[in-house]
Amino acid sequence: MTYLFHLILTQPLANALVILYNYVSFGDLGIAIIILTILIRLILYPVFYKGLKSQSMMQRIQPEIQRAQAEHKGDREKQALVVMEIYKKNKINPFSSFGYLLIQLPILIAVSQLFYSGFGEATLNQLYSFVAAPATFNTTFLGLMDLAKPNMIIVVLTAIAQYFQSKLALPKPKAGEAISQSQKMGRYMVYLGPLLTLIIFPRFPSALTLYWLVTSVFSIFQQILINKKLYGPHTTHGTLSAKS
Repeated sequence: MTYLFHLILTQPLANALVILYNYVSFGDLGIAIIILTILIRLILYPVFYKGLKSQSMMQRIQPEIQRAQAEHKGDREKQALVVMEIYKKNKINPFSSFGYLLIQLPILIAVSQLFYSGFGEATLNQLYSFVAAPATFNTTFLGLMDLAKPNMIIVVLTAIAQYFQSKLALPKPKAGEAISQSQKMGRYMVYLGPLLTLIIFPRFPSALTLYWLVTSVFSIFQQILINKKLYGPHTTHGTLSAKS
């Protein structure tokens, strides 16, 4: 299983990174990582878009679900039927967001393995016969920071990007509508993700953090597109021009 994971994900990513480093990024590893991240997001754009849209829709209909559950309190079977009807009415697959996570997690693990092993022999041993091995890896990004080591600046930028992406995905209650328990939990999660980033990522090479930063920035633009589709063309958030 480990070998299969390496064959399908880790090795292709390593080769793609080296190709970008050799021919596209002018020998700058940071630029190669940024381009690789964008390519991953573009290739999987439909999946990530659908997952983010499903998450946004799920949060948007939570008040309606909670009202339905309250109306049929004590009748679990009726609750389940009504909730499924709400999903059907809004054309939501409640399990699609899990697919988004199931695809993103293996890629993150593969990228983590690649960057955490360093950029020397461990990476070069994974190259295909037609991929030329660079004489050396220049791990300095734009001549400013060593991507083989942790860097707090990139960690903070990543936490900020995650905050804005989560904030964009969080719909605000309509005027006069009480904030539900799930909405309160969603507001806490806006801060939890960036907090975990500030705690966990300082331990990792900043190459991995740069990957996560670019992923978060890409997700911000995807979320803006999703919000415009859900709430109207003149807003990036659910607070304006909300469509019923």
